[in-house]
Amino acid sequence: MRIGPYRFAPGALTTVAAAAFVALTVSLGNWQTGRAAHKQALQDAWDRGRAAAPVDLGRDAGRTVDELALQRVTARGEWDTARTVLIDNRVHGGRPGYHVVTPLRIEGTTRWVLVNRGWAPAGATRATLPGVPTPTGALVVEGVAVVPPEKVFELGEVPPGEKVWPNLNVARYARWSGLDLLPAVVQQTNDAGDGLVRDWPRPDFGIEKHKAYALQWYALAAVTVILYVVLNLKRDRS
Repeated sequence: MRIGPYRFAPGALTTVAAAAFVALTVSLGNWQTGRAAHKQALQDAWDRGRAAAPVDLGRDAGRTVDELALQRVTARGEWDTARTVLIDNRVHGGRPGYHVVTPLRIEGTTRWVLVNRGWAPAGATRATLPGVPTPTGALVVEGVAVVPPEKVFELGEVPPGEKVWPNLNVARYARWSGLDLLPAVVQQTNDAGDGLVRDWPRPDFGIEKHKAYALQWYALAAVTVILYVVLNLKRDRS
């Protein structure tokens, strides 16, 4: 192909390789763009949940996990302190500690919900677990419904009866406890007078990270096209 005083004559192998690489990088860019859109939808749901009226779990205990996730919720019930577990390696203000998780039986129903009541500092040694005062009788819990990841890396299963867990998994807790649990965990926000820290940061959904990755892939595709043209465009000296 002649373009003025230049001749564009790429080889078949070069053309195939360039086309394949451009298709790959554009596809990866599109995937990252899709991930950014998904994370943006999650952030929008989080923001809407902060502005909406709280869901009463006593009346809406049958909601699905998708309907509960990231919503403000409220529940009235009683704690089951015997089934409290401590989620290990949770850091606040640079100090190691635990998240204290206790099941709450929802008043007027046969269902339970796990409540992450907040952070407690670790003791001087691993053998010293924090003592958390827990009120008895009916009380109201307010918070935000979240869904812990189902799959996390762990070195082994939690032994039966163990009070310290490396991570919280609702399905595993249900098998361990035998309780009929709602599919989400409530991050408690109201003060319960138990000394726990309830400083829940706004989730980082990583939207900008995915957008940056997408831009890198698209830029790589564009550079490939430019190099393909420049390296195969020769001045015609005939």
